[in-house]
Amino acid sequence: MQRANESASASASADKFEEEVGRVMEQARELHESGASLLWKISNEEQSLRQKAISLESSIRRVRSSINSLVSKKLLDPKFASKLEEDLQRASSILTDGEAAAFLPAKAQGRFLRMFLGPINVRASRKEVQLKVKEEYNSYRDRTAFLFLLFPLTLLILKSWIWEGCLPAFPVQLYEAWLLFLYTGLAMRENILRANGSDIRPWWIYHHYCAMLMALVSLTWEIKRQPNCAQKQRGVELFLQWAMMQGVAMLLQNRYQRQRLYTRIALGKANRMDVVWGETSGVDGQLWVLCPILFVMQGFEAYVGLLLLKTAFVGVVTEWQVICCGILLVLMAVGNFINTIQTLMTKSRFKAKMKRSKSKAELD
Repeated sequence: MQRANESASASASADKFEEEVGRVMEQARELHESGASLLWKISNEEQSLRQKAISLESSIRRVRSSINSLVSKKLLDPKFASKLEEDLQRASSILTDGEAAAFLPAKAQGRFLRMFLGPINVRASRKEVQLKVKEEYNSYRDRTAFLFLLFPLTLLILKSWIWEGCLPAFPVQLYEAWLLFLYTGLAMRENILRANGSDIRPWWIYHHYCAMLMALVSLTWEIKRQPNCAQKQRGVELFLQWAMMQGVAMLLQNRYQRQRLYTRIALGKANRMDVVWGETSGVDGQLWVLCPILFVMQGFEAYVGLLLLKTAFVGVVTEWQVICCGILLVLMAVGNFINTIQTLMTKSRFKAKMKRSKSKAELD
Protein backbone atom coordinates (compact mmCIF):
# COMPACT_ATOMS: atom_id res chain seq x y z
CA MET A 1 0.00 0.00 0.00
CA GLN A 2 2.80 2.35 0.91
CA ARG A 3 4.66 1.45 -2.29
CA ALA A 4 1.54 2.28 -4.35
CA ASN A 5 1.19 5.68 -2.64
CA GLU A 6 4.84 6.50 -3.39
CA SER A 7 4.34 5.52 -7.03
CA ALA A 8 1.25 7.75 -7.34
CA SER A 9 3.09 10.66 -5.68
CA ALA A 10 6.07 10.26 -8.04
CA SER A 11 3.73 10.21 -11.05
CA ALA A 12 2.01 13.40 -9.87
CA SER A 13 5.36 15.12 -9.37
CA ALA A 14 6.48 14.10 -12.86
CA ASP A 15 3.27 15.49 -14.35
CA LYS A 16 3.77 18.72 -12.41
CA PHE A 17 7.36 19.16 -13.65
CA GLU A 18 6.33 18.28 -17.19
CA GLU A 19 3.66 20.97 -17.06
CA GLU A 20 6.15 23.48 -15.63
CA VAL A 21 8.71 22.72 -18.33
CA GLY A 22 6.01 23.06 -21.00
CA ARG A 23 5.05 26.47 -19.61
CA VAL A 24 8.69 27.60 -19.61
CA MET A 25 9.10 26.44 -23.21
CA GLU A 26 5.98 28.34 -24.24
CA GLN A 27 7.24 31.53 -22.54
CA ALA A 28 10.59 31.16 -24.28
CA ARG A 29 8.88 30.86 -27.69
CA GLU A 30 6.70 33.89 -27.00
CA LEU A 31 9.70 35.94 -25.87
CA HIS A 32 11.64 34.88 -28.96
CA GLU A 33 8.80 35.90 -31.25
CA SER A 34 8.34 39.25 -29.44
CA GLY A 35 12.07 39.97 -29.60
CA ALA A 36 12.26 39.07 -33.29
CA SER A 37 9.26 41.31 -34.04
CA LEU A 38 10.78 44.21 -32.10
CA LEU A 39 14.16 43.85 -33.81
CA TRP A 40 12.45 43.77 -37.21
CA LYS A 41 10.58 47.00 -36.41
CA ILE A 42 13.75 48.67 -35.09
CA SER A 43 15.69 47.60 -38.19
CA ASN A 44 13.04 49.10 -40.49
CA GLU A 45 12.91 52.33 -38.48
CA GLU A 46 16.71 52.57 -38.42
CA GLN A 47 16.83 52.12 -42.18
CA SER A 48 14.27 54.89 -42.64
CA LEU A 49 16.18 57.24 -40.30
CA ARG A 50 19.46 56.37 -42.03
CA GLN A 51 18.02 57.35 -45.41
CA LYS A 52 16.67 60.62 -43.97
CA ALA A 53 20.03 61.45 -42.37
CA ILE A 54 21.91 60.78 -45.62
CA SER A 55 19.38 62.87 -47.56
CA LEU A 56 19.68 65.76 -45.08
CA GLU A 57 23.48 65.66 -45.19
CA SER A 58 23.34 65.75 -48.99
CA SER A 59 20.90 68.68 -48.85
CA ILE A 60 23.24 70.67 -46.58
CA ARG A 61 26.14 70.14 -48.97
CA ARG A 62 24.00 71.09 -51.98
CA VAL A 63 22.65 74.28 -50.37
CA ARG A 64 26.13 75.30 -49.19
CA SER A 65 27.53 74.78 -52.68
CA SER A 66 24.70 76.82 -54.21
CA ILE A 67 25.27 79.69 -51.77
CA ASN A 68 29.01 79.76 -52.52
CA SER A 69 28.28 79.73 -56.25
CA LEU A 70 25.86 82.66 -55.97
CA VAL A 71 28.32 84.64 -53.83
CA SER A 72 31.14 84.06 -56.32
CA LYS A 73 28.86 85.32 -59.12
CA LYS A 74 27.90 88.34 -56.96
CA LEU A 75 24.23 87.36 -57.07
CA LEU A 76 23.90 87.12 -53.29
CA ASP A 77 24.77 89.60 -50.55
CA PRO A 78 27.89 88.30 -48.71
CA LYS A 79 26.54 89.37 -45.32
CA PHE A 80 23.28 87.52 -45.89
CA ALA A 81 25.25 84.54 -47.24
CA SER A 82 27.35 84.54 -44.06
CA LYS A 83 24.19 84.38 -41.95
CA LEU A 84 22.89 81.49 -44.04
CA GLU A 85 26.23 79.73 -43.69
CA GLU A 86 26.06 80.04 -39.90
CA ASP A 87 22.57 78.51 -39.89
CA LEU A 88 23.78 75.69 -42.13
CA GLN A 89 26.71 75.10 -39.80
CA ARG A 90 24.35 74.83 -36.83
CA ALA A 91 22.16 72.39 -38.76
CA SER A 92 25.23 70.37 -39.66
CA SER A 93 26.37 70.37 -36.02
CA ILE A 94 22.94 69.16 -34.88
CA LEU A 95 23.10 66.38 -37.45
CA THR A 96 26.66 65.25 -36.79
CA ASP A 97 26.74 65.90 -33.03
CA GLY A 98 23.26 64.73 -32.07
CA GLU A 99 21.69 61.32 -31.79
CA ALA A 100 21.11 61.25 -35.56
CA ALA A 101 24.88 60.95 -36.09
CA ALA A 102 24.59 57.21 -35.45
CA PHE A 103 22.58 56.89 -38.68
CA LEU A 104 25.19 58.59 -40.88
CA PRO A 105 27.55 56.35 -42.87
CA ALA A 106 30.56 55.39 -40.79
CA LYS A 107 33.99 56.56 -41.88
CA ALA A 108 36.12 53.85 -43.39
CA GLN A 109 38.41 52.25 -40.81
CA GLY A 110 42.07 52.45 -41.70
CA ARG A 111 44.52 49.62 -42.11
CA PHE A 112 45.95 50.29 -38.66
CA LEU A 113 42.72 49.30 -36.89
CA ARG A 114 42.11 46.38 -39.25
CA MET A 115 45.64 45.14 -38.59
CA PHE A 116 45.06 45.05 -34.81
CA LEU A 117 41.32 44.37 -34.54
CA GLY A 118 40.33 42.81 -37.84
CA PRO A 119 37.11 43.75 -39.69
CA ILE A 120 35.31 44.87 -36.54
CA ASN A 121 33.09 47.95 -36.58
CA VAL A 122 34.30 50.26 -33.80
CA ARG A 123 31.65 52.94 -34.40
CA ALA A 124 29.41 53.30 -31.35
CA SER A 125 25.70 53.56 -32.07
CA ARG A 126 24.92 55.55 -28.90
CA LYS A 127 26.21 59.07 -28.37
CA GLU A 128 27.04 58.58 -24.71
CA VAL A 129 29.32 55.68 -25.65
CA GLN A 130 31.10 57.85 -28.24
CA LEU A 131 31.61 60.60 -25.67
CA LYS A 132 32.91 58.03 -23.20
CA VAL A 133 35.53 57.02 -25.77
CA LYS A 134 36.57 60.66 -26.14
CA GLU A 135 36.75 61.22 -22.37
CA GLU A 136 38.90 58.11 -22.00
CA TYR A 137 41.21 59.45 -24.70
CA ASN A 138 41.54 62.79 -22.88
CA SER A 139 42.24 60.99 -19.60
CA TYR A 140 44.88 58.86 -21.32
CA ARG A 141 46.61 62.00 -22.61
CA ASP A 142 46.49 63.60 -19.14
CA ARG A 143 48.09 60.55 -17.53
CA THR A 144 50.77 60.15 -20.17
CA ALA A 145 51.69 63.86 -20.09
CA PHE A 146 52.90 63.53 -16.48
CA LEU A 147 54.76 60.31 -17.27
CA PHE A 148 56.27 61.91 -20.38
CA LEU A 149 57.76 64.55 -18.07
CA LEU A 150 58.67 62.42 -15.02
CA PHE A 151 60.14 59.35 -16.74
CA PRO A 152 63.04 61.09 -18.59
CA LEU A 153 63.55 63.50 -15.66
CA THR A 154 64.07 60.51 -13.35
CA LEU A 155 66.53 58.92 -15.78
CA LEU A 156 68.59 62.11 -16.08
CA ILE A 157 68.65 62.63 -12.28
CA LEU A 158 69.75 59.03 -11.67
CA LYS A 159 72.36 59.40 -14.42
CA SER A 160 73.99 62.25 -12.53
CA TRP A 161 73.55 61.01 -8.95
CA ILE A 162 73.87 57.22 -9.13
CA TRP A 163 75.05 56.05 -12.55
CA GLU A 164 78.12 58.33 -12.66
CA GLY A 165 77.17 60.08 -15.90
CA CYS A 166 76.47 56.89 -17.88
CA LEU A 167 73.00 55.56 -18.58
CA PRO A 168 72.62 51.77 -18.26
CA ALA A 169 70.84 50.01 -21.12
CA PHE A 170 67.85 48.49 -19.31
CA PRO A 171 66.20 51.69 -17.94
CA VAL A 172 66.56 53.40 -21.33
CA GLN A 173 65.09 50.39 -23.15
CA LEU A 174 62.27 50.27 -20.59
CA TYR A 175 61.50 53.91 -21.40
CA GLU A 176 61.57 53.16 -25.14
CA ALA A 177 59.20 50.22 -24.62
CA TRP A 178 56.85 52.57 -22.74
CA LEU A 179 57.05 55.05 -25.63
CA LEU A 180 56.06 52.28 -28.05
CA PHE A 181 53.07 51.43 -25.84
CA LEU A 182 52.16 55.11 -25.48
CA TYR A 183 52.16 55.97 -29.19
CA THR A 184 50.41 52.73 -30.14
CA GLY A 185 47.67 53.52 -27.62
CA LEU A 186 47.32 57.09 -28.91
CA ALA A 187 47.14 55.92 -32.53
CA MET A 188 44.53 53.28 -31.68
CA ARG A 189 42.35 55.75 -29.78
CA GLU A 190 42.63 58.43 -32.46
CA ASN A 191 41.67 56.01 -35.23
CA ILE A 192 38.64 54.94 -33.19
CA LEU A 193 37.70 58.59 -32.58
CA ARG A 194 37.92 59.31 -36.31
CA ALA A 195 35.66 56.34 -37.01
CA ASN A 196 33.17 57.88 -34.56
CA GLY A 197 33.12 61.29 -36.25
CA SER A 198 36.01 63.16 -34.63
CA ASP A 199 37.88 65.67 -36.77
CA ILE A 200 41.44 64.75 -35.78
CA ARG A 201 44.05 66.02 -38.19
CA PRO A 202 45.56 63.12 -40.17
CA TRP A 203 49.10 64.40 -39.60
CA TRP A 204 48.94 63.72 -35.87
CA ILE A 205 48.07 60.09 -36.51
CA TYR A 206 50.90 59.81 -39.05
CA HIS A 207 53.18 61.47 -36.49
CA HIS A 208 52.35 58.77 -33.99
CA TYR A 209 53.04 56.09 -36.60
CA CYS A 210 56.53 57.59 -37.07
CA ALA A 211 57.00 57.76 -33.29
CA MET A 212 55.95 54.11 -32.95
CA LEU A 213 58.50 53.12 -35.59
CA MET A 214 61.21 55.16 -33.87
CA ALA A 215 60.47 53.57 -30.48
CA LEU A 216 60.51 50.10 -32.04
CA VAL A 217 63.84 50.75 -33.78
CA SER A 218 65.40 52.27 -30.68
CA LEU A 219 64.58 49.13 -28.70
CA THR A 220 67.18 47.31 -30.81
CA TRP A 221 69.75 50.10 -30.36
CA GLU A 222 72.60 49.04 -28.10
CA ILE A 223 73.22 51.67 -25.43
CA LYS A 224 77.03 51.79 -25.26
CA ARG A 225 78.85 52.92 -22.14
CA GLN A 226 82.59 53.19 -21.59
CA PRO A 227 84.83 54.23 -23.19
CA ASN A 228 83.70 57.70 -24.32
CA CYS A 229 80.31 57.25 -22.65
CA ALA A 230 79.41 60.95 -22.65
CA GLN A 231 80.06 61.28 -26.37
CA LYS A 232 78.24 58.07 -27.34
CA GLN A 233 75.22 58.82 -25.18
CA ARG A 234 74.92 62.49 -26.12
CA GLY A 235 72.05 61.75 -28.51
CA VAL A 236 70.19 59.76 -25.85
CA GLU A 237 70.62 62.56 -23.31
CA LEU A 238 69.34 65.19 -25.74
CA PHE A 239 66.39 62.97 -26.63
CA LEU A 240 65.46 62.67 -22.94
CA GLN A 241 65.69 66.46 -22.57
CA TRP A 242 63.43 66.90 -25.60
CA ALA A 243 60.97 64.39 -24.08
CA MET A 244 60.78 66.56 -20.94
CA MET A 245 59.95 69.58 -23.11
CA GLN A 246 57.30 67.50 -24.85
CA GLY A 247 55.78 66.67 -21.47
CA VAL A 248 55.58 70.36 -20.50
CA ALA A 249 53.98 71.22 -23.84
CA MET A 250 51.46 68.39 -23.46
CA LEU A 251 50.47 69.63 -20.00
CA LEU A 252 49.90 73.16 -21.34
CA GLN A 253 47.95 71.85 -24.34
CA ASN A 254 45.73 69.63 -22.23
CA ARG A 255 44.94 72.55 -19.92
CA TYR A 256 43.96 75.03 -22.62
CA GLN A 257 42.46 72.75 -25.25
CA ARG A 258 39.30 71.79 -23.40
CA GLN A 259 38.47 75.39 -22.52
CA ARG A 260 38.73 76.43 -26.16
CA LEU A 261 36.91 73.35 -27.46
CA TYR A 262 33.96 73.85 -25.08
CA THR A 263 33.62 77.41 -26.42
CA ARG A 264 33.69 76.22 -30.04
CA ILE A 265 31.08 73.54 -29.28
CA ALA A 266 28.80 76.16 -27.66
CA LEU A 267 29.15 78.35 -30.77
CA GLY A 268 28.28 75.43 -33.04
CA LYS A 269 31.73 75.49 -34.69
CA ALA A 270 32.90 72.12 -33.41
CA ASN A 271 31.61 68.62 -32.81
CA ARG A 272 31.48 67.19 -29.30
CA MET A 273 33.64 64.33 -30.61
CA ASP A 274 36.31 66.71 -31.96
CA VAL A 275 39.67 67.10 -30.26
CA VAL A 276 42.17 69.89 -30.80
CA TRP A 277 45.94 69.83 -30.82
CA GLY A 278 48.62 72.30 -29.85
CA GLU A 279 48.37 75.47 -31.86
CA THR A 280 44.59 75.22 -32.33
CA SER A 281 43.90 75.05 -28.63
CA GLY A 282 44.11 78.57 -27.32
CA VAL A 283 42.83 82.07 -27.72
CA ASP A 284 45.26 84.90 -28.49
CA GLY A 285 46.88 85.15 -25.06
CA GLN A 286 47.28 81.40 -24.79
CA LEU A 287 48.80 81.16 -28.28
CA TRP A 288 51.51 83.64 -27.26
CA VAL A 289 52.56 81.05 -24.66
CA LEU A 290 52.02 77.87 -26.67
CA CYS A 291 53.46 78.82 -30.07
CA PRO A 292 56.99 79.70 -28.86
CA ILE A 293 57.11 76.45 -26.87
CA LEU A 294 55.93 74.46 -29.89
CA PHE A 295 58.46 76.05 -32.24
CA VAL A 296 61.34 75.64 -29.78
CA MET A 297 60.37 72.02 -29.22
CA GLN A 298 60.18 71.35 -32.97
CA GLY A 299 63.58 72.99 -33.51
CA PHE A 300 65.11 70.97 -30.69
CA GLU A 301 63.59 67.78 -32.11
CA ALA A 302 65.19 68.50 -35.50
CA TYR A 303 68.50 69.31 -33.76
CA VAL A 304 68.51 65.95 -31.94
CA GLY A 305 67.75 64.18 -35.22
CA LEU A 306 70.57 65.97 -37.04
CA LEU A 307 72.94 65.27 -34.14
CA LEU A 308 72.17 61.54 -34.39
CA LEU A 309 72.84 61.62 -38.13
CA LYS A 310 76.11 63.47 -37.51
CA THR A 311 77.30 60.91 -34.93
CA ALA A 312 76.58 58.16 -37.46
CA PHE A 313 78.31 59.81 -40.41
CA VAL A 314 81.48 60.83 -38.50
CA GLY A 315 81.87 57.31 -37.17
CA VAL A 316 81.18 57.83 -33.45
CA VAL A 317 78.15 55.52 -33.49
CA THR A 318 77.63 53.70 -36.78
CA GLU A 319 74.59 51.52 -36.08
CA TRP A 320 71.71 51.71 -38.58
CA GLN A 321 69.32 52.46 -35.70
CA VAL A 322 71.02 55.83 -35.18
CA ILE A 323 70.48 56.83 -38.82
CA CYS A 324 66.85 55.63 -38.81
CA CYS A 325 65.98 57.46 -35.57
CA GLY A 326 67.70 60.62 -36.81
CA ILE A 327 65.72 60.63 -40.07
CA LEU A 328 62.43 60.01 -38.24
CA LEU A 329 63.08 62.83 -35.74
CA VAL A 330 63.85 65.31 -38.53
CA LEU A 331 60.79 64.14 -40.49
CA MET A 332 58.49 64.58 -37.47
CA ALA A 333 59.95 68.01 -36.67
CA VAL A 334 59.43 69.24 -40.24
CA GLY A 335 55.89 67.80 -40.35
CA ASN A 336 54.98 69.40 -37.02
CA PHE A 337 56.37 72.77 -38.16
CA ILE A 338 54.47 72.71 -41.47
CA ASN A 339 51.25 71.68 -39.72
CA THR A 340 51.64 74.46 -37.14
CA ILE A 341 52.25 77.11 -39.83
CA GLN A 342 49.25 75.93 -41.87
CA THR A 343 47.01 76.04 -38.80
CA LEU A 344 48.15 79.55 -37.84
CA MET A 345 47.61 80.78 -41.42
CA THR A 346 44.10 79.31 -41.42
CA LYS A 347 43.40 80.95 -38.06
CA SER A 348 44.74 84.29 -39.37
CA ARG A 349 42.58 84.15 -42.52
CA PHE A 350 39.53 83.34 -40.40
CA LYS A 351 40.20 86.34 -38.10
CA ALA A 352 40.68 88.63 -41.11
CA LYS A 353 37.39 87.43 -42.55
CA MET A 354 35.62 88.07 -39.24
CA LYS A 355 37.08 91.61 -39.04
CA ARG A 356 35.95 92.39 -42.59
CA SER A 357 32.46 91.15 -41.83
CA LYS A 358 32.36 93.25 -38.64
CA SER A 359 33.56 96.35 -40.51
CA LYS A 360 30.91 95.92 -43.20
CA ALA A 361 28.24 95.52 -40.53
CA GLU A 362 29.36 98.76 -38.83
CA LEU A 363 29.33 100.65 -42.14
CA ASP A 364 25.82 99.40 -42.90
